[in-house]
Amino acid sequence: MITVTRGPAPVRHGRLAPALLLRPARESDAAALAGLARPFVRSGALRERPVSLYTLHVADFLVAQAPDGALEGCVGLRTYPAGTADRAGSPGVLYNFCVAGHRQGRGVGAGLLRTALAMARAQALTGLFTATTGDGALFLRHGFTPAHAGSAPPSWAGSLDPRRNARVLALRL
Repeated sequence: MITVTRGPAPVRHGRLAPALLLRPARESDAAALAGLARPFVRSGALRERPVSLYTLHVADFLVAQAPDGALEGCVGLRTYPAGTADRAGSPGVLYNFCVAGHRQGRGVGAGLLRTALAMARAQALTGLFTATTGDGALFLRHGFTPAHAGSAPPSWAGSLDPRRNARVLALRL
């Protein structure tokens, strides 16, 4: 079971054992967020970000916390301003999606993604984008489709490193 804390009452998702708490990240989580990303940085799936950048953007992150307090996964959700007339509404970007190796394949990533999608819908975002150097299977199972970077928020699309050969995926909300 995953528990999501939003306000005073927890919201439960999925069937995971032991229970994981999905909650907004706190400033004190910045080093653990960087630690979760480290294996993905080494593999080339993510770019290295200093702890100070995690601290600066901690409000973007949702984390999966084990009963012992360890962070087992995270995902950032950043909202971008509404685009030009041909791109009405505010899009969001999912980034820095990480699940600890021993938790992969156990529903942690799916729980994080479902919760991030619910949060995006609650914010009335018009769509979500993400970039992946992997197969993107989890995103594809949740309705994302391949997209051109030009349809994404320009500042985010401009930050993509072409040497990483990442695929851009999108989901209309």
